[in-house]
Amino acid sequence: MASAATEAAANTAAQEQANGNGEQKTRHSEVGHKSLLKSDELYQYILDTSVYPREPESMKELREVTAKHPWNLMTTSADEGQFLNMLIKLIGAKKTMEIGVYTGYSLLATALALPEDGTILAMDINRENYELGLPSIEKAGVAHKIDFREGPALPLLDDLVADEKNHGTFDFVFVDADKDNYLNYHERLLKLVKPGGLIGYDNTLWNGSVVLPDDAPMRKYIRYYRDFVLVLNKALAADQRVEICQLPVGDGVTLCRVK
Repeated sequence: MASAATEAAANTAAQEQANGNGEQKTRHSEVGHKSLLKSDELYQYILDTSVYPREPESMKELREVTAKHPWNLMTTSADEGQFLNMLIKLIGAKKTMEIGVYTGYSLLATALALPEDGTILAMDINRENYELGLPSIEKAGVAHKIDFREGPALPLLDDLVADEKNHGTFDFVFVDADKDNYLNYHERLLKLVKPGGLIGYDNTLWNGSVVLPDDAPMRKYIRYYRDFVLVLNKALAADQRVEICQLPVGDGVTLCRVK
């Protein structure tokens, strides 16, 4: 992810998961249980039938490496990775950006979908996590497409915005980072993404907590970011600068097409 607060929340969540606190344990094999489906058996069916058989070996390897990491709940789920890969191909994206990389599963999904001369500007505060997945990315032969920048995303975005040559040049941006900064990212990305380009915001259904009453039991990290997600969803729905589509893929993905 892209903030120390997010990593701290992930560490708390990992401890809660280990202790059995909060949400009910699940039976399917996908790390982090990012599916919003009520039936674990149905989600496992999707993974076994349509996702895992088509998952590139490099992505499978990276997924398995990430599963051993204590913060593995931060990873993009395999079905969402497949969705991103297909989306990149459908829109013909060439110049892309990713805010919040973690070990790079979604980054690899994007890199594999891009043409040979495609690029990804990847931002994360933690190079160590990125380097955990880098061997799989290199083995896939797509490391040359990635320009990894370590550090908070906002200063990097401000630098990009300051140079008007960058305005309207990105085809696609995927944001899976600190939810409290999503709207700050949004204002800057609207300047950088071309008309007709896409911005994808991850976790916009936030473990289903967006429909829970305020006094419902939730894990600490879910409760911490829930209000930020609710504000984001309301703001995106009212933003006439973009067309939106919110999908129950993974933990919820909202696509914004820039007008």
